Amino acid sequence: MIVGAVLVAVGAGIAERRDRPAGSIVFGVLGVVAALAAFTRSGATLIWTVPSIVGAVLGIMLLRTLTRTVGPEFDRRRFLTIAGLTTVAAAGVGVFGRFVGMSERKVTADRTAFTLPAPAEPAPPLPADVDLRGPGLTPWATSNDSFYRIDTALTVPRLARAEWSLRIFGMVEKELTFTLDDLLKRPLIERYVTLTCVSNPVGGSLAGNAKWLGWRIRDLLADAVVKPDADMVLSTSVDGFTAGTPLEALTDPRDSMLVIGMNGQPLPIEHGYPARLVVPGLYGYVSATKWVTSLEVTRFDKATAYWTDRGWSERGPIKTGIRIDVPQSNNRISAGPVTIAGVAWAQHRGIKAVEVQIDGGPWQPARLAADYSSDTWRQWAFDWDAGKGPHIIRARATDGTGMVQTSDHADPMPDGATGWPEISVRID
Repeated sequence: MIVGAVLVAVGAGIAERRDRPAGSIVFGVLGVVAALAAFTRSGATLIWTVPSIVGAVLGIMLLRTLTRTVGPEFDRRRFLTIAGLTTVAAAGVGVFGRFVGMSERKVTADRTAFTLPAPAEPAPPLPADVDLRGPGLTPWATSNDSFYRIDTALTVPRLARAEWSLRIFGMVEKELTFTLDDLLKRPLIERYVTLTCVSNPVGGSLAGNAKWLGWRIRDLLADAVVKPDADMVLSTSVDGFTAGTPLEALTDPRDSMLVIGMNGQPLPIEHGYPARLVVPGLYGYVSATKWVTSLEVTRFDKATAYWTDRGWSERGPIKTGIRIDVPQSNNRISAGPVTIAGVAWAQHRGIKAVEVQIDGGPWQPARLAADYSSDTWRQWAFDWDAGKGPHIIRARATDGTGMVQTSDHADPMPDGATGWPEISVRID
């Protein structure tokens, strides 16, 4: 490989001097091929491509500099300085790539070796008709690979089980620190919960429903004995990300959880392995801290969090939302029977009804799949005898309290989008 790289470099140098930027193109192509080779390996993430890309960029910079330097007036000192600095930089990239690879392999092996305990309280069984299973309709349960992600850093944190602990401190009578071994002595619960991102636009895809395994946070807070004037818990990730969650949402009857399992597997690394928070009814930016390592019991008037410092609202209750999965907007469809379908959510309130409107006409009730719980989304479908021509389709949901989803349009900033999703189709 070294001999081959040297020969390619020599050829690229000759090509660059004869016909710039032919040599640079060679380096660029090799960098892309190497990055793709790294990214397509099992368990790879985007960070695996960085050494190849940075190496290609450094190679092109050095190539262009040297082809200017090595000319009729050869400057030996400048040549050696450039070559030395580039060698140091290349070595640094190599060390960085090796460090990243070792870290990822270590945590991947740690996760692979982790066998999840059986829950003391399994999730209630699914009704037979909880999933309508129509063509193009979002599955009721979202797979780990398909579950949406929102990251705040280029590099996904990597933390092995033996390195993880959870500290509970602040406005409590007893400061506590739990290792994973400590927590595994406690009974676990299993629950389906739908998560939604506050940045999800109207009708957007940043929502997912999964089966989570973990411990009720209220039980852990009860052990620490929370002081009566506290109203917020500031959770912190191993990489410094913070979220401020209303204390009430972590101590009321809902199943807010410290989670170690997702859909029957240990948490994927990119979803927070070895532990994260899941809180029904709140947007993720105030509740769903991944790689969580501490819970500080405090007050909203004393502490702020990552996204609230950037202008988003403090408490983040999820608003009623709905999505039209089929047909897709701007589709051309044959006249006759057409199924309009999608999912609707109002976590911790549930979905009571869904209605569909065609071309501004009357709202008509859609069929609903079985209701699993107020903390999960619900599928819906509407059977339409479609006539020829262009059509506008809208949908709206009613939550479990009887509140109809508002038509008022609002952008996601600062506390979640509102409005009815709308699609255009043409019937031939």
